[in-house]
Amino acid sequence: MAIPASPSLLGKTVLVTGATAGIGLVTARELARRGARVVLVGRHIEKTEHARQAVQAAAPDAPEPEALLCDLSLIANVRDLAAEFGRRFDKLDVLVNNAGIMPGPLTITREGHEMSWATNHLAPFALTNLLIPQLVEAGNARVVTVASEAHWLGQIESSQEARNDPEKYSSFTAYCDSKLANILFTNELAHRLEFTGVTANSLHPGIVDTTLINPNTSTFMKTMWWLARPFMIDVERGAQTTVFLASAPEAGRISGRYFKGSRPARCSSRAQSRADASRLWRISADETGIE
Repeated sequence: MAIPASPSLLGKTVLVTGATAGIGLVTARELARRGARVVLVGRHIEKTEHARQAVQAAAPDAPEPEALLCDLSLIANVRDLAAEFGRRFDKLDVLVNNAGIMPGPLTITREGHEMSWATNHLAPFALTNLLIPQLVEAGNARVVTVASEAHWLGQIESSQEARNDPEKYSSFTAYCDSKLANILFTNELAHRLEFTGVTANSLHPGIVDTTLINPNTSTFMKTMWWLARPFMIDVERGAQTTVFLASAPEAGRISGRYFKGSRPARCSSRAQSRADASRLWRISADETGIE
């Protein structure tokens, strides 16, 4: 299904993480088609360059897209990514925190974080905060973070030790926790940026048939995925809400909301907790060293 036409983004700079495939690639393509200069972020040089070329071919009249490499599971890499973006660009009009993983067996990064917590939550927390100067410089900038309905089953552990405990670890729980963190982070970010002109919203893209499932994903999650696959939507439809939040004029007047189907939607009571959002911010600042 084609994404509906949207206003021009001429003169706008957009950064999309996880842009080499799936929702991220469609998002990058559609925003480029609207005239934006798109910066794609990916982990692998060949896949990222291939995605960049695909976006350029789909939007030949747009500014030439650029590509940056980053393994978002490490905060040191996220710092390097933000620094490189800052060297190339003075402002950022739209940041799309799209990258995410479905975890498998418990994996601890060399910085000491559970892999999905690091990639799905700490990375967007760090990247967004590091790019706030460029977002504020743009004026009416937007931060769009891809969350999930899985957040309804999530909770926020207070300590790194609890998240890393092999006796308590569940890949499904870890994923749900990270998606709850996406929404709480977005809500707190919207509150903190209330008077800057920068908006922040999160979204559920739908149950999308993407490459989220990988060889490391647990057997349980693979089974659930395959059972649900007949009911999934394609990536074109899955990207619609992200593109809406990144480009629609009416979305630029809304902040701190959770969206489904390009409309504000209900989220869990935990996701709406100001106390939990503030607590998560403190935890995240401590774990990333970024306030």
